[in-house]
Amino acid sequence: MSEKNRDGKRTARERMAIEREKQRAADKRRRALIVGASVVCVLALAAVVGVLAANAGKGGKQSDSAGPAVAPSGAVGKDGLAIPVGRDSAKSTLTVWEDFRCPACAAFETAYRPTIHQLVDAGKLKVEYHLVTLIDGNLGGSGSRRAANAAACAQDAGKFLSYHDTLYRNQPQETQDSFGDDDKLIGLAGKVPGLDTPAFRKCVEDGKHNGWVAKSNAAFRKGGFPGTPTVLFGGKNIYADRTMTPAKLKLMVEAATKR
Repeated sequence: MSEKNRDGKRTARERMAIEREKQRAADKRRRALIVGASVVCVLALAAVVGVLAANAGKGGKQSDSAGPAVAPSGAVGKDGLAIPVGRDSAKSTLTVWEDFRCPACAAFETAYRPTIHQLVDAGKLKVEYHLVTLIDGNLGGSGSRRAANAAACAQDAGKFLSYHDTLYRNQPQETQDSFGDDDKLIGLAGKVPGLDTPAFRKCVEDGKHNGWVAKSNAAFRKGGFPGTPTVLFGGKNIYADRTMTPAKLKLMVEAATKR
């Protein structure tokens, strides 16, 4: 083999070695970039979680821990998980499982409120309200829990129904956790004469009934109900009955009253 050919092959091998070294270096840089990007993503995710946690804590003073299950004044039923509205002598009982962040619950309230109030005021119907935190569990936030606690505080003050209706009339969008702000809930109490008192404010800010709300939500899940609202009359979920109307409910209650 001539010297010239040997030099050519050697040069080719050297070029190949140089290219392999360049490729190894490029691979090393690419791996470093991938690892670096992964770290940035993890840190970014951690930052987002931190911001969400920080925002969740801006709602007020109450702790996220449930604490003891302190039932509101006058609560009835198993484990005292229902807030009653109406006379005990009423022959018909409507059992409502609801979430103050739930738009379907607000729609039910808007459609049925006048009829329910009329029947309750006439002594023909009693309503037992069970408060749950379904939307908090599905979308995050604390508005369902905080609003339910505030409603229980209103029950302590003897003003549950008025505050209950006020919350629904001022319900935010489902994806907006406005009820997660205790100041918002206290502000809405100003729409109910005599409710915005130091005792009510302390009850809201301390999350006095958080444990009770958690226990009510656990009972809802254990009950296997399809969602909120669940509205039971005579053991039947009338909300799931597409033929049900306020007028039909009134006829059912009137019939029960005559028995």
